[in-house]
Amino acid sequence: MTDTKSGAATAADKAGSLWGELGPAIAFVVIYNAMLRLPAGDGLFTRDTALYWATGVLMVATGAVIVLKLLRGEKVPPFLLISSAVIGAFGAIGIIWQSKTFLFVKPTIVNLLYAGVIFGGLAVGRNIWKMLFRSVFSLPDFAWKTLAIRWGLFFIGMALWNEFLWRNFSEATWANWKLGNFVIVLAFGLLNTPYTLKHLQNAEDEPADKPAPAE
Repeated sequence: MTDTKSGAATAADKAGSLWGELGPAIAFVVIYNAMLRLPAGDGLFTRDTALYWATGVLMVATGAVIVLKLLRGEKVPPFLLISSAVIGAFGAIGIIWQSKTFLFVKPTIVNLLYAGVIFGGLAVGRNIWKMLFRSVFSLPDFAWKTLAIRWGLFFIGMALWNEFLWRNFSEATWANWKLGNFVIVLAFGLLNTPYTLKHLQNAEDEPADKPAPAE
């Protein structure tokens, strides 16, 4: 019975985390499309300001996710803090300067930042991916390195995809594709699950004299 309750609690936590990450993207798309129903023209509430309002909502929703995690006593992932800072900075610049270009390139910068942190860490002998997720999974070092490289390349790919998307398609297509990007990230994570499970090991399988990595 205890295992069942524990499993249910874990599933609920994962579901809550998933919705916490998806929620801001949904809010962005909903507000953007709602604003598109307004007439065009000058003014604060027009279809021409849809992207700015949606970005503002995205910033607030992302901040709310962090605050909620802190109130629950949960650990806030460093990547979430970094992306939130970039979202806030570029979102504010785009809104204040009324420059949609800043808003378009924001995902590019966030993804390149992720990739830079991962590959920069590997270059100096620090596997950031392992540091972030070793409390969840116990894997051999070569598996952690493989996953780090995969995700680093994935983030570079997502940055290139964003550049292609906003430069070649309409603003509406780019804005609504935020949910598509979430699906891509989720699918890539699922594709890496078999590899993770294949190399998953118990804590007792690790050498007893192996020192904990320095933080």
